[in-house]
Amino acid sequence: MVEVIHTPLVVVHVIACIFLMLVVLVQPGKGGGLGAFTGGGAQQVFGGRGAGNFLTRTTWATATIFFSTSITLAYLSSSADESLQKRANAALEKSKQKLPPPPAPVSSAKK
Repeated sequence: MVEVIHTPLVVVHVIACIFLMLVVLVQPGKGGGLGAFTGGGAQQVFGGRGAGNFLTRTTWATATIFFSTSITLAYLSSSADESLQKRANAALEKSKQKLPPPPAPVSSAKK
């Protein structure tokens, strides 16, 4: 069941991460940021004050999605059925079963 939820959640998490980076970079800051590259286009499309409100709300919504998926993925990875130590021990036992028995020691006779 965890695998069914895990993959789409990772996809949503990566998309939210990329979108959050883009939204933060587009926002005009004190130094201008990448908002300076867009010129006044964002100001004209959203209006003088609307760009700040729209981008701020979009940032908060995307950040909420990002943090909630982060917490959920952390919980899913920590609440797995088997611990890492159990899986390592099982793999070690499996590899021991496949190995041939060690060769008999050679006697060291002095001449």
